[in-house]
Amino acid sequence: MRKSEAVRRHLPTSPFKARIEAPRKHFAIGDRVTHDAYGLGRVIGAEGDTAVLVDFGSRQERITEPYNGMFNL
Repeated sequence: MRKSEAVRRHLPTSPFKARIEAPRKHFAIGDRVTHDAYGLGRVIGAEGDTAVLVDFGSRQERITEPYNGMFNL
């Protein structure tokens, strides 16, 4: 049995804290970035808000959202 994909609402009377949504990361062409697995690189292409193409010197990688491990410099 699969879990439903419904969005859970936070009730104001709930004793539990509401989940805080992390801010979305945005990368533009030319941005210098660092990635936990690939190191330093430069954004050379963007596919809307879903993926970016990054040149890490020895290789080019397509990194998809949510861009885990990738940060602007």
